[in-house]
Amino acid sequence: MQLVYLFLFSAIILLLAYFTYGKFVFKKFKISNDNLTPSHRFKDGVDYVPSKPIVVLGHHFASIAGAGPIVGPIIAITFGWVPAVIWILIGGIFFGAVHDLGSMVASLRNDGKSIGVIIQNNIGKKGKQLFILFSFSTLILIIAVFADIIAKTFVSNPGVASASILFIFLAVVFGYVNKFVAHKKSSFAIATVVGVLVMYFFVYVGMEIPFLLDYRMWIYLLLAYAFLASVTPVEMLLQPRDYLNSFLLYGLIIAAVVGVVVANPTIVMDTEVHISSENLGYIFPVLFVTIACGAISGFHSLVASGTTSKQLDREEDAKVVGYGGMLIESFLAIIAVGAVVVLTRTDYIARLAEQGPVPLFADGLGAIISAMGVNETFAVGFVALTVSAFALTTLDTCTRLARFTLQEYFEDVQQPVGRKISQNRYISTSVVVVLSILLLQSGGFATLWPIFGSANQLLAALALLTVSVWLIRRKVNPTFVTIPMFFMFSVTLSSLGLFAWNNFKQESYVLSVIAAILFVLAFALIFLAKKSLTKAPEIKELVRN
Repeated sequence: MQLVYLFLFSAIILLLAYFTYGKFVFKKFKISNDNLTPSHRFKDGVDYVPSKPIVVLGHHFASIAGAGPIVGPIIAITFGWVPAVIWILIGGIFFGAVHDLGSMVASLRNDGKSIGVIIQNNIGKKGKQLFILFSFSTLILIIAVFADIIAKTFVSNPGVASASILFIFLAVVFGYVNKFVAHKKSSFAIATVVGVLVMYFFVYVGMEIPFLLDYRMWIYLLLAYAFLASVTPVEMLLQPRDYLNSFLLYGLIIAAVVGVVVANPTIVMDTEVHISSENLGYIFPVLFVTIACGAISGFHSLVASGTTSKQLDREEDAKVVGYGGMLIESFLAIIAVGAVVVLTRTDYIARLAEQGPVPLFADGLGAIISAMGVNETFAVGFVALTVSAFALTTLDTCTRLARFTLQEYFEDVQQPVGRKISQNRYISTSVVVVLSILLLQSGGFATLWPIFGSANQLLAALALLTVSVWLIRRKVNPTFVTIPMFFMFSVTLSSLGLFAWNNFKQESYVLSVIAAILFVLAFALIFLAKKSLTKAPEIKELVRN
């Protein structure tokens, strides 16, 4: 089969889903512009900033994408590319998009607050405290994992580092200009075109002027940047950088599609499904934990309810940003699959072990893009740069989100001095950065990724649980949310149980204990949710209806 057919089939399915199942979901959430968004009610010029939908989509998509929809699918192809594609499409449409939009709308109706605060309002203060501790820990894991990925990429490809630095300065300039022209459609469009052209020019300049530093220095610089991105007004750095970077990924997607049409490669890998893998384990639950971004990812709920909900100008913008943004990411995951199915399974296994998922993706997709007449070395560098740019976006967004969760945990502190310290964005961000550095000293990607994957998907299950309770209390039948919720709980609890047992047998007691704690935490939140609902009169009425 030709690869172009896989791309075409996936694109049609995802597009139809937006206008069919998406329409059903929009109606269930009762999305309406009659509801004034938090960005207007709490506008502060730092976090709450009403923005154009295309700008918010750029920020949201850049934040949720990162390296996740590339790394996860490529690793999961170990079980076969067919089950990977099936889970990406089904998971993206019925699980991930519902999860992302639900988290976003629930946040919009709760003053733009995070899932943790929504839990407090619907389940109780204990539930909020447990969830925030868990989500904060997950965010620190993500920061450490992505800082490690980016630093190693910068060391191995200094040109990518140079271009990334240039992008940051460009974002500051664009943010300053946009502040004065955003209200003028024509001026904003011109600024966007110029910004995107300069950004692509910087791709070339970065490749020509490599920036050489060692791994440790990059870690410190990356976390210093993440600190600055977390404390500065969102419209001056985070938002414009994410917006411009989104055009990198749009360009990557377009280049991939055109390259596939021109090159017309054939899917060489066989369609055999492998129930188990020596390195990963069994297809259930590992496949559904490995492919997170692209299908469903708990981290998305933190972005949707942490930064995105504070920037939406109108509530109906959540449709394209929340549901649509997830479907675009699903297509990116399909592209990641396409980059490696042009190899035989033997070649794929060997190259994955030798290179790792990101270089394998860059080489595969770069070769396809080069069919358009682009120099293959440049094409491979462009793909690697795009992945790194989005990993960097995830890094700075996570730092801001970790700051939000830390502040929300202590927002009920009554003691004036303690409250003033905990709500100071510079102090709370410093705590996040220091903890991330300490975690990195205990290990890098290989050590942290497995526990991160399980924690991330458990976060998705907990977010779905929260949205379900929120819907029930508003007398809305939550079946379209509870079905994905039950499935994700079965996946994550099975995964954590196996992970804890395997690490215990290998005498990795720290990882085993962490997995066990997460396992218990999930049941604690389920118990608190059930307890809160049994006391709610809305439940009996919903059941009768």
